[in-house]
Amino acid sequence: MCGIAGEIRFDGGRPDLAAVERMTDRLAARGPDGRGMWSQGAIALGHRRLEVIDLSERGAQPMTDAHTGLTGVFNGCIYNYRELRAELGAAGHRFFSTSDTEVVLKAYHEWGLAFVDRLFGMFAFAIAEHATGRLVLGRDRLGVKPLYTAAQSGRSSGGLRFASSLPALLAGGGVDTSIDPAALHQYLTLHGTVAAPHTILAGVRKLPPATVRVVEPDGREHDTLYWQPQYERLPEHAGMGADDWRDALMGALRTAVRRRTVADVEVGVLLSGGLDSSLIVALLAEHGQDGLQTFSVGFEAEGGEEGDEFVYSDMVARRFGTDHRQLLVPSDRLPEALEGAVSAMSEPMVSHDVVAFHLLAEQVSKYVKVVQSGQGADEILAGYHWYPALAAVPRDEEPETYMRTYFDRPHGDLARMLQPHMRAADASGDLVRTHMATPGARTALDAALRLDTHVMMVDDPVKRVDNMTSDWGLEARVPFLDHEFVELAAACPPELKLAQGGKGVLKDIGRQVLPREVVDRPKGYFPVPAIRHMAAPVLERVRDALSAPAAKNRGIFLPSYLDELLAAPDRHRTHRGANALWQVALLEIWLQAHGID
Repeated sequence: MCGIAGEIRFDGGRPDLAAVERMTDRLAARGPDGRGMWSQGAIALGHRRLEVIDLSERGAQPMTDAHTGLTGVFNGCIYNYRELRAELGAAGHRFFSTSDTEVVLKAYHEWGLAFVDRLFGMFAFAIAEHATGRLVLGRDRLGVKPLYTAAQSGRSSGGLRFASSLPALLAGGGVDTSIDPAALHQYLTLHGTVAAPHTILAGVRKLPPATVRVVEPDGREHDTLYWQPQYERLPEHAGMGADDWRDALMGALRTAVRRRTVADVEVGVLLSGGLDSSLIVALLAEHGQDGLQTFSVGFEAEGGEEGDEFVYSDMVARRFGTDHRQLLVPSDRLPEALEGAVSAMSEPMVSHDVVAFHLLAEQVSKYVKVVQSGQGADEILAGYHWYPALAAVPRDEEPETYMRTYFDRPHGDLARMLQPHMRAADASGDLVRTHMATPGARTALDAALRLDTHVMMVDDPVKRVDNMTSDWGLEARVPFLDHEFVELAAACPPELKLAQGGKGVLKDIGRQVLPREVVDRPKGYFPVPAIRHMAAPVLERVRDALSAPAAKNRGIFLPSYLDELLAAPDRHRTHRGANALWQVALLEIWLQAHGID
């Protein structure tokens, strides 16, 4: 896990090196172990390094390969880099480091844009071709590693900047920070999710997952979507029964967990005590990893709601003999903790567990640099309570059913919430209808899972994990997002996923290696009751943000709607049960925290 930044000019001029330095410095938390800059012609690259593979200076970035005429910056980890290195060595390449970054450069030189098909891992990269002046940007299949862009106007024909976080682009300056009404519509409808390429700011975009973008010296761009699994039953799986699917998915998960142990430092686990993270611990123990460090977080109860699940995480830690630590956060620490979490957000995130992840990552980073985490299993294997309703309709009715089931509120409700200049067409409905009209998903549930896995998950739980851990120089790896595991799960019959109240096939896997109390427990999450129920310290912060001059000048929401929410802070809920006041206030808190007027 690192931070990357850069600029390419389209007028033949030199990039703004001071701006690239500011962007790079804003990424210091993502890479506390080193800093580097490179510039040639119209391109400048910056890098902040977290030392995980090849801890020597030979692995420093930006990395230039004089033989291939390439310079690159890279964020993430290529889990099969050793195998690729051997293949490239057999093809005649010689290496000066043992890093996966050098493998990326030589693989691009050897196989061109198709090299990404050979990468197993999470990544975002920028590669500059010395001879042509071309810049190549790329992002991994599931969007685990972020990459933001901002067009630069001025001079004769402008340029393009990119960075691992939106705040880094703001540090560079020259960004249009007006609110994007379409993105605002998605934020208020999709539980805070804004789908690529949009962000809440009109001047910032993000490269979609599984995309390689070639940027020519004159500013022309070409995007290639290089991966999209089929959510259909495939011929090679004909005749497989429930036990066959259980065994196949367990084998794929074993491989995914083992791949994510590749590092020159210790790898721990974020252990919530739920099925998903507990399975990771069990499979690592099966793999022979002794002395595994595991970590859990919990909060004080509020409003009669419990705030920790330590009974389950402790049970798993005892079963597998891990070196386990738990963090209990008192409610009066939340205001301070909230500020840190908001500062770490590349985009506003309404889910309560951002605070939990940020606090947990702070403690975990004192012990390890890399952790595995259980995010993604619910979207991939139908673990949420709303999936049965989404599966119960014909395929052609799925868009409307999805919107009724999943959306925080219908399109019509936004008219009573937003000032006229902030209202947009039904951007969220259009997103769903367009995605679900794409071929390659057989059933209604297949279509819903494809949308959740490749759009909603990327810009909600996946982004949360990356942002909150990287703010403490901690690299989080997510084995349930191994692309081969996702491909296999996409082909798995829907009824096996829906069984046993959701994630049935994964529960069958869990029963082979975990205590039944963990497998059969009610579904849990990272609860933060003080936010959900607007405890006094949180409510005070919310009132301050919504009454600030910046909020009044911005004028996103109708005053009558804000008055209604503030009159009953814990009463107004979205369709999915989230606190509506928190959703509204978090946006304003985020904008103010990042200096956006």
